[in-house]
Amino acid sequence: MSGSLTIGPDRHGRTVAITGGRITDHPAPDAPVLSCSTGEIAAGAVCAHTHLYSGLAPYGMPPADPAPMGFLEILERVWWRLDRALDAEALRAAARDYVAHALLAGTTALVDHHESPTFIEGSMAILAEVCEDLGMRALLCYGATERNGGPEEARRGLAECGRIVSTPLIRGLVGLHASFTVSDGTIREAGNLARELGTALHIHVAEARSDVEDARTRGFDGPLERLIALDALVPGSILAHGVHLSAGQVKVAEAAGCWLAQNPRSNEGNGVGYALSLASSSHVALGTDGWNADMAEEERALFRLAERHGDTGATGRLAAGQTLIAKRFGFTASGLQPGAPGDVVVRENGRVTHVVIGGRMVVRAGRLAQGDIGTIEAQAREQAGRLWQRMADL
Repeated sequence: MSGSLTIGPDRHGRTVAITGGRITDHPAPDAPVLSCSTGEIAAGAVCAHTHLYSGLAPYGMPPADPAPMGFLEILERVWWRLDRALDAEALRAAARDYVAHALLAGTTALVDHHESPTFIEGSMAILAEVCEDLGMRALLCYGATERNGGPEEARRGLAECGRIVSTPLIRGLVGLHASFTVSDGTIREAGNLARELGTALHIHVAEARSDVEDARTRGFDGPLERLIALDALVPGSILAHGVHLSAGQVKVAEAAGCWLAQNPRSNEGNGVGYALSLASSSHVALGTDGWNADMAEEERALFRLAERHGDTGATGRLAAGQTLIAKRFGFTASGLQPGAPGDVVVRENGRVTHVVIGGRMVVRAGRLAQGDIGTIEAQAREQAGRLWQRMADL
C-alpha cells in the first residue's frame, strides 16, 4: 500500500505503523518494515517559519558595505538586495540545498515565506517541485509587498499564492511580507483571497519596533490591530516573530485562532529583542526565519535565551509545530498518535539515520533517498557565485 511502512521496534520497544501516509493503530499486512532495534523513534520536527530563498547564504555571501545600522538597514542592504537578485536557477539551488539539509537534520515540514520581486510568476512552482522531489512536507506562500513596484507588485504576489497546487505534501497559504510594506487595500485583498482559497495568512508581525511605529502612523494601535481592522486575520494565520507584541495583544491573536512563530536565533542576530510576551499564548511554534532548519539547534537557542530573559513558558514550542502542520493538512492528531502525519525520524546515539515523511523514506542510513548532498551543495556553490555578482550589480 502506498505510503505504508512499519517502523521498529526501537530500543525502547516502540513500533510505529504508517498506513496510507498517516500513523495508525495497526500495521498494514503488506507494509515493509524498517528495523531500528538500536535506534530511537520520534516524530519529525517542524520549522514553523523560514525562507528557502536564503539557502545560498552560507556559501560566501559578501557582507554589506557599509555595515547595516539597525534592522531596517539589514533588510535594505542584505535581504532585500538578495531577493531582488534571485532568478529561477538560483532559487532552485537555494531551495534544494535548504530542504536537503533540513531533511538530514530530521526536519519533516517547513512553513516557507518567499519573496523574489524580479521572479514572481513561477516561483511557487519551483519551491513545490523541490519539496516534492526530495520528499519534504511544506506550507508555501509568496510574501506580497509593495516596496519595489507598488500595488501592482503586491497584486502579482497574491496571484502567485493562488497558483499553489495542493498535494499530499504541499499546501498553500497567502503571504504578505509585513504590514509596513503594504497598503490597506493589499491587506484587505490578502484576507479576501485567504478566505476564497480556504487557507490562512502568513505575515511578519512586530518583528521590530519599526513595524509597530508604522502601524501607529497609519492610525492603528499596532500591526496586529491593523490586520484585524482590515479583516485579514483569518483563523489559522501564522504571525511570524511577534517580538514587540504585548501580552494582551498575544492573547488577542490566540483568541482569533492565530499561531505565532518564534525565531530565536534570527531575532538575536538582528538585535530586535526577545519575544517574551509569547508566553501568553499556547499556540507558539518554533521557526528559524531562514537560518538552517536544524530544529534541535534552534530549540537549544530558545532555551538559552529563555533562561536569560526569564521566560518560563518556552517548553513545548517545537512540538507545537507538529500540531500546526497536522491542522493545516487535515490530520486528526499530531506527534506519534494514531491519525497523525506519518512523519517520523529514527536516531542512533542522537544522530539522524532515517527520515520518513507520509510513509515515504526520504533519508535512509543518513543519506538522501532522492539526490546526493554533495551534488546539491556543488550546485548551490555555483549558483551562489552568480547570485553575489547579481547583487553587486544592483
